[in-house]
Amino acid sequence: MKVNPINVTNHMKVSDLVNEFDKSGVLGAGRVGRACNILTDMIQDEDMKVFMSLGGPLIPGGMRNIVTQMIENHHVDLIVSSGANITHDLVEAFGGSHYRHEGRDDEDLNEDGIGRIADINVGSDDFTIFETEITGIFEKISSQKTHISIQELLHEVGLMVDDENSFVAAAAKNNIPIFAPGLIDSMMGLQLWIFNQDHDFVVDAVADMHYLSDIVFEAERVGAILLGGGLTKHYTLASNVIKGGLDAAIQVTMDRPEAGSLGGAPLEEAKSWAKARCGSSLASVVGDVTVIFPLIYAACLDNISGD
Repeated sequence: MKVNPINVTNHMKVSDLVNEFDKSGVLGAGRVGRACNILTDMIQDEDMKVFMSLGGPLIPGGMRNIVTQMIENHHVDLIVSSGANITHDLVEAFGGSHYRHEGRDDEDLNEDGIGRIADINVGSDDFTIFETEITGIFEKISSQKTHISIQELLHEVGLMVDDENSFVAAAAKNNIPIFAPGLIDSMMGLQLWIFNQDHDFVVDAVADMHYLSDIVFEAERVGAILLGGGLTKHYTLASNVIKGGLDAAIQVTMDRPEAGSLGGAPLEEAKSWAKARCGSSLASVVGDVTVIFPLIYAACLDNISGD
């Protein structure tokens, strides 16, 4: 098949542009087109459980409402998140904000109690609000339960969050489980440790595996949306080894494959580990998640609605 030139016209929809990418069939454009097609198929397959992993600073980077929308649209069935993305979601839910970095020196930021994530700033005052609120929630939960899994903890936290834009709250309301195997590696994990100094409150990571394995075994098929790499990507892939691997997946990452890291590994590599099935539908897109995935999902929504 020949490479088709990409055509851009006045008033074209996002799906029209991504369809042009797909018709070109090559390089980044072709990968974005294939990822959109796979995502559309995953969402429309009623027998497929769709996992979504959130690695990297996606919530402070502006992806919060998209994740929440996908939950409310029932386009995902399970989320694997870094502890940081959960923390930053709750920072905003409790009234804090994230701010654009305006080029100030990092030592000056340190003096003013401001932390920087690339070109995003978050202030110590916002974290102070978070610490107060999350400790109060831990108090309420621990008064009812002294031993709880991470997934159960996040569900209970979500039920106590009053913010329509919070993905943690939306997941709890829609009974979508959130798994966070690296929760302790976050400000929320730090607050758990501080809280546990004078409370009998055990958060059990191993207990999550029983619940997660049941979901995998009971699903006819499993698909995955892998945003970023690292622990969240691996936990999603590895949880499906017990049933022979994923049936479909897309990943968007800036990581490179040369050093052998999982974050940069093409999804085809997962077949060798039975983390993705032989014959599965896979697409790996190299790019910034905050640019690429909104484009893919917007086109997917057009495809699903038939507009």
